[in-house]
Amino acid sequence: MDQIKIGRFIAERRKKVGLTQMQLAEKLDITDKAVSKWERGVAMPDTAVMLKLCDILGISVNELLCGEKIDMENNNQKNEQLFLDMAKELERKNKTVWTSMWIIMGVSVLGLIGGLAVAAFLIPEGILQLVTILGICVLFLIPCFYALKLEVSVGAYKCKNCGHEIVPTYMQALNAMHMGTTRYLKCPECGKRSWCKKILKK
Repeated sequence: MDQIKIGRFIAERRKKVGLTQMQLAEKLDITDKAVSKWERGVAMPDTAVMLKLCDILGISVNELLCGEKIDMENNNQKNEQLFLDMAKELERKNKTVWTSMWIIMGVSVLGLIGGLAVAAFLIPEGILQLVTILGICVLFLIPCFYALKLEVSVGAYKCKNCGHEIVPTYMQALNAMHMGTTRYLKCPECGKRSWCKKILKK
């Protein structure tokens, strides 16, 4: 999706129906800054206001997301292209989240190793060293929990038995045994437990 094109289209339609940014914002119960961001292509309208926005501007959601008026002849072709663009955008976002998760884990592991080395060699043996090591371990767990949240938020886990794609809750993933991003989960489709490999297509 071309946010700049969509933004220009919103501005064009807003002017056509005779509304200022402030008036449009008031009708949608949002700030005029949000409308300004849409029209500059900085942000997209939230799904919560998209239908109302389209109604005010006299366009369809499909036309909004394409950034242009669509005649009936080209409607199916535009729909197909829009779905392809949305799938590519979702894939790009999933890859970004996935990369972020691995960076967080990598930095956390390095921090843990470095912190334990400092505690072992620079702090004298005793209660202070023990407290320091425990503190470092707790600090290591915080980004790990966040990384798991990122892992669960993208893609799915593929059941080894039936191939069903499982999207567990955060707690289900947290409580499951795992090896890397492969988790031992119960499939809601076949009812069997297996080592389910993470896939990003979902």
